[in-house]
Amino acid sequence: MDSKELRLQTGSTLVTDLTGAVQDFCSDKGDGLLSVFVPHATAGVALIETGSGSESDLADAIDRLLPREASYRHRHGSPGHGRDHVLPAFVAPSLTVPVLGGVPQLGTWQSVVLVDSNVDNQVRSVRLTFLPG
Repeated sequence: MDSKELRLQTGSTLVTDLTGAVQDFCSDKGDGLLSVFVPHATAGVALIETGSGSESDLADAIDRLLPREASYRHRHGSPGHGRDHVLPAFVAPSLTVPVLGGVPQLGTWQSVVLVDSNVDNQVRSVRLTFLPG
């Protein structure tokens, strides 16, 4: 097993593309499974198409599903921070991607992204772990 931690500055960006880092990490690994995990209570990882407006569509969907201005029991932090703690129930904190010959087997339009609506913490870790098979 091989593992690497990415440290990211997310700023106020909801979606951060991890695809390049994932491809680089897998490039010399052969066949196996890649786990992408974010160890934060307010973030998740997903496979989406990027660069076609999907990032804005995802942001709009999250705002409709989990409005920042709603009343949440979890109330510390900036306004709406409670929704950040609910987000990982909808955007999972981990995903698994098959890797063949060192190439993540993503679909033509799939990108691996970090989804993080928490503006209170703008430094994130993402753990990439490769399990050879």
